[in-house]
Amino acid sequence: MASVPSLASSVNQRVADALASALPDAGASDPLLRRSDRADFQANGILALAKKAKANPRELATTVVEGINTAGLIKEIEVSGPGFLNITITDGAIIETLAARAADDRLGVPLAAAPGTTVIDYAQPNVAKEMHVGHLRSAVIGAAMVEILEFTGEKVVRRHHIGDWGTQFGMLIQYLLEHPHELDHKAEDGAEVAEVSGEEAMSNLNRLYKASRALFDSDEEFKTRARARVVDLQAGEPETLALWQRFVDESKIYFYSVFNKLDMDIQDPDVIGESGYNDMLVETCKLLEDSGVAVRSNGALCVFFDDVKGPDGNPTPLIVQKSDGGFGYAATDLSAIRDRVGGLGATTLLYVVDARQSLHFKMVFETARRAGWLNEDTKAVQLAFGTVLGKDGKPFKTREGETVRLVDLLDEAVDRATAVVREKAEKIGLTEAEIVENGQYVGIGAVKYADLSTSAARDYKFDLDQMVSLTGDTSVYLQYAYARIKSILRKAGEAGDRKPVAHPELELAPAERALGLHLDHFGELIAEAAADYAPHKVAAYLYQLSSLFATFYEQCPVVKPEPELVVGENRLFLCDLTARTLSKGMSLLGIRTPEKL
Repeated sequence: MASVPSLASSVNQRVADALASALPDAGASDPLLRRSDRADFQANGILALAKKAKANPRELATTVVEGINTAGLIKEIEVSGPGFLNITITDGAIIETLAARAADDRLGVPLAAAPGTTVIDYAQPNVAKEMHVGHLRSAVIGAAMVEILEFTGEKVVRRHHIGDWGTQFGMLIQYLLEHPHELDHKAEDGAEVAEVSGEEAMSNLNRLYKASRALFDSDEEFKTRARARVVDLQAGEPETLALWQRFVDESKIYFYSVFNKLDMDIQDPDVIGESGYNDMLVETCKLLEDSGVAVRSNGALCVFFDDVKGPDGNPTPLIVQKSDGGFGYAATDLSAIRDRVGGLGATTLLYVVDARQSLHFKMVFETARRAGWLNEDTKAVQLAFGTVLGKDGKPFKTREGETVRLVDLLDEAVDRATAVVREKAEKIGLTEAEIVENGQYVGIGAVKYADLSTSAARDYKFDLDQMVSLTGDTSVYLQYAYARIKSILRKAGEAGDRKPVAHPELELAPAERALGLHLDHFGELIAEAAADYAPHKVAAYLYQLSSLFATFYEQCPVVKPEPELVVGENRLFLCDLTARTLSKGMSLLGIRTPEKL
């Protein structure tokens, strides 16, 4: 594993060294290097330094240029305007750097200088309730951030904070107690079923929930028994806990079937719901009250904030414990922070949660800071996401106005994608098994990419027709680019006279240069996406990479270049590195790249 400095970082260092020589009293100076349409890079930092040193910026720029070591890296430097530096890299430096990347399994992407431990709270379904389209973004965005952060060397602890506690379980448990076979799975002959599908599990839960709700609403005596059962649950009464566990286990069968459709790996030890912090709630409240962070108000334990007020202008507190002694979400979330920081050694807590809960988490994080559970060494961040909208720009609903079931949405995406794959199957020789497999990869990839290619904070429209399109900013376009490159490499291998060999001595065409410079930016892009918790930046990079490759392939013959064979080898090298970069980038987003498409 070898970290490869990017061309940008190498140029930046040489310009910085020249700046330090020209202005020794200025200390370390940032050249403010960026990509430019006038050259490969432009350095803009001289203007600010000249102003600070009361020097003429163009004269300073000229002095800096004279002091820059260009050997083996920089082809040309031009002083432009009031003191900008337009910098062009040598073709040889581009290919040599890319060759070093290609020699490394990590494509030369460096590990973070000081990795920590991040606990990511994502994919949070509710026990005994069906997952709907609203659960999609937390799962997809969170899974991508897990992959991106782990790739940078961060230790990542997954936490799925499922909703497995609350008053509704009194109703469900009491009904199951009185109708003990409602969650049983039987075959038509009455025998026990060895393996239960997610759909069957959810069907059972739905049926039981509707029946118990109907009885709860119509029978006062049942309602009284159900409320008493909540007390038993909170007290840890063994029979009640055993029935509650049945609901959790049945729900997990369903959860895992949905996550499996999403091609996501959810492990049982990572699923720690609200109930997992029950034993900490009393102590959490005591610590907050004893420290004065929380105070009693009308019997409830509350935390107040100067900048959080209701419509009437009165303070709106975070209620940690209700006046009746019950605990709300705040108590659980604060206990989870204590556990994750103290028990898991987290340096960062990342919550992938709906933007509509932003105020709640703002108050929870501030409370934890006041209590000393969060500090300069440990931070908490909400990666807030927007809403999934229908084509009409309104919250995504069925024609009947119901919330869209996530399973139905995923199945339709796979069906649409499979139809697209089948249209091209005969031409590229796909078997029926490959058609089905690729349909899964393309359909699920389309759903994930549509989500991840949008900034998390923004709402986005769910449009399956667009998602499975072969053109435009879609995962199918990226997957097709990858499969196309793999086809090129296979054909070159069959010809027997082409190998992905780098040739730094060759002059590069404009399209080759553009592709090469973008490939070199991959490591910096990953570091930026990890630091900003922004998987959409990875998606944007990959789309641009595919677009640059399309231009390269159109303008630069690969398999039959004229006049020299080494030109073809060099171009095959660019193809191979592009494919590897696409595959790695897509895998960080949780999207598969089929070899044939």
